[in-house]
Amino acid sequence: MNPHSVFLRKGCVLPDRLDPLKKLVSEDWNVVEEITAPVLDTMIRRMGWHFLCMLRPFRRNGFGLTEADAAERALAGGLKRVARKYNAAELVSVQTKRYLGVHVAVVTLQPRQVQQFTSLEIDANWHQMIVPTR
Repeated sequence: MNPHSVFLRKGCVLPDRLDPLKKLVSEDWNVVEEITAPVLDTMIRRMGWHFLCMLRPFRRNGFGLTEADAAERALAGGLKRVARKYNAAELVSVQTKRYLGVHVAVVTLQPRQVQQFTSLEIDANWHQMIVPTR
């Protein structure tokens, strides 16, 4: 896990021709390998889509006998806390300390959203999206 790693929820729709290498990290989440959040943001925006920051970053703690175990537990807990309406998350930081032989990790995640339109574009074109019922 590196700062600015990107996690995509299963089912996250990306722009056509953008299919980054992903690795499963939990039942619902994949990590994008070898592409950081700023680079992915640039790639998505060049295709006319948006990679939005949602809300404020939040922290989650994890405990383990090793730094890696503690970080994995903190990350798993943090990803479970990302609201279902968001389809991505950015790892902002991982900090680990050791207390009395137990490792404690603090993971900071930024909820993100990959989408084709901004809310302003949707509002401006809402009448074009209405499908007649008859």
